[in-house]
Amino acid sequence: MRVAVLGAGAIGAYVGAALHRAGADVHLIARGPHLAAMRQHGVRVLSPRGDHTAAVHATDDPAEIGPVDYVFLGLKAHAYAACGPLIEPLLRDGTAVVAAQNGIPWWYFHRHGGPHDGHRIRSVDPDGAVSAVLAPERAVGCVVYAATELEAPGVVRHVEGTRFSVGEPDRSVSARCLRFGEAMRAGGLKCPVEPDLRDDIWLKLLGNISFNPISALTRATLRQMCLHGGTRAVIETMMAETLAVAAALGCEVRVSIERRIAGAERVGDHRTSTLQDLERGRPLELDVLLAAVVELAELTGVPVPTLRTVHGLTDLLARHGALGPAPAGSAAREASAGSGPPPRPPRAGQ
Repeated sequence: MRVAVLGAGAIGAYVGAALHRAGADVHLIARGPHLAAMRQHGVRVLSPRGDHTAAVHATDDPAEIGPVDYVFLGLKAHAYAACGPLIEPLLRDGTAVVAAQNGIPWWYFHRHGGPHDGHRIRSVDPDGAVSAVLAPERAVGCVVYAATELEAPGVVRHVEGTRFSVGEPDRSVSARCLRFGEAMRAGGLKCPVEPDLRDDIWLKLLGNISFNPISALTRATLRQMCLHGGTRAVIETMMAETLAVAAALGCEVRVSIERRIAGAERVGDHRTSTLQDLERGRPLELDVLLAAVVELAELTGVPVPTLRTVHGLTDLLARHGALGPAPAGSAAREASAGSGPPPRPPRAGQ
């Protein structure tokens, strides 16, 4: 099995190292000092589960790799529309794109069924620019419940969580999902194939949509937001509105708001990835987290006044750019951004 990891940051390099351990032919695409370190020393993973080093091929030229069976997409969602020149050399008939993104994906209504089947969400796929680069039929959804940090170039610290849930837009349990999941598990990760990944998307989004933008507005840590009565009340309202939109689209989130907030509080004084991106002058990944849900609320007729207000404030904030240098020791924690890995919802029979 040939796999290319496009956007081999902390999460991408962690997955690439795991697949390499499983015996897959893995190629990491990165740039700068991180690429140089991986070329020289491989990917070093520091984890409570045991440290290891994976001598994975790394490059900044996808043409050097050629077509693969799977592209694991580790880019931020706002970079998808412009990734055409990078991903095109990796594609052939049948190449699957495993998109490990937060928020609402561009493929959300692809083979969804019902009245919204095929609907394009403008805020995540403006003018169809993302679908033109990443054909929805290639998409395998992926919800990440792992937290990693890029501690130094070529060095990934695994903080917690090993689950990467995958699923098809059409809700089938496909051979390509089963094969990818098997390889991930052989590399030491959890990778269930979910019949309807959209439920997982909303579970993860419940924390991202609330903690991430509020942290950018207040510069507060998870613990501070949970313990302050005012911000906690706003977060509870944002979560309730998000659950109402999910329900209107036929999705069920089997974790209570109270449990979700308690889980974030236990993570402690962690600064969300959105706040860290703001401090570093990077684009904020808020369209797929917040703007998309406001758009879906319009589509379904669900009132979301608090989400609209926070979206208006953070949209203006995003246009002003960086806040200044991040505090010392504030390493970016990927994928769990804003809430820590959510508690696993109970399954029938558990």
